[in-house]
Amino acid sequence: MSEQKNVLRLENVTMQFGGVVAVDSLSMEVNEGEIVALIGPNGAGKTTAFNTITGVYEPTNGVISFLGEPVVRNHPQGKMKKQYKGSDAEKYVSAPVLNPTPDRLTALGMARTFQNIRLWKTQTVFDNVLTAKHMLKTSSFLTAAFHMNKAEEEAQRAEVLKLLQIVGLEDEQHELATSLPYGKQRRLEIARALATHPKLLMLDEPAAGMNPQETDELTAFIGRIRKDFHMTILLIEHHMDLVMDISDRIYVIDFGKLIASGTPEVIQNDQRVIDAYLGVEEDA
Repeated sequence: MSEQKNVLRLENVTMQFGGVVAVDSLSMEVNEGEIVALIGPNGAGKTTAFNTITGVYEPTNGVISFLGEPVVRNHPQGKMKKQYKGSDAEKYVSAPVLNPTPDRLTALGMARTFQNIRLWKTQTVFDNVLTAKHMLKTSSFLTAAFHMNKAEEEAQRAEVLKLLQIVGLEDEQHELATSLPYGKQRRLEIARALATHPKLLMLDEPAAGMNPQETDELTAFIGRIRKDFHMTILLIEHHMDLVMDISDRIYVIDFGKLIASGTPEVIQNDQRVIDAYLGVEEDA
């Protein structure tokens, strides 16, 4: 059996805002074809970790590698040298700082959704996905101005239609995105991310605000995405049924620090996780 290819790796990643350490020396990895969940209580630092991975925030310390190459890297500088509360402050000083913008990381093959749905409200379902395709265009301003990119545009529109068919939104393609039911808006946001041809799909609380039936449908939908697109997925989620049903491995953080990792079975029986997050059953 061949060894799994590493897609994402975090090493000692810290995100500190002044004296507040939101992510504390976090190390984790996601391998090709896996669905990996990052869970923890509200305020544990999960979305901050996502924002650091995708270039929204510049980490205080540590390195993030994507497909075996460092894409984000930093070490404490300036006033942060005195304020830094994490570990291994000097480990990355000799290496150059890397802080690419979110669009550059998307071009490398990372795509994400957000906890609060961020669709283009005045655009149709079709155009929301087509707009995401534009980052893959090879045409220039001049070729577009003189309509020399017609073949590329037609190909992209055909790809969008095929994608909407796969995710079950073909019948709604001409509707405004915000006219869709909540569950389908979530599905559209995921479809828009898939339109960028990602190698890693990052989902930030995709089941937030969903009822139990919508959550079950989303669980099945994410499973189909992995199968149909051969996708690697990292997700943040509070719905434990979804997490336990679909994840290959789980990382648990509390106050920004990793407290446990392993398979769903291991996590369900980890006393630190039970105490910090899953809760303890009271005696009758």
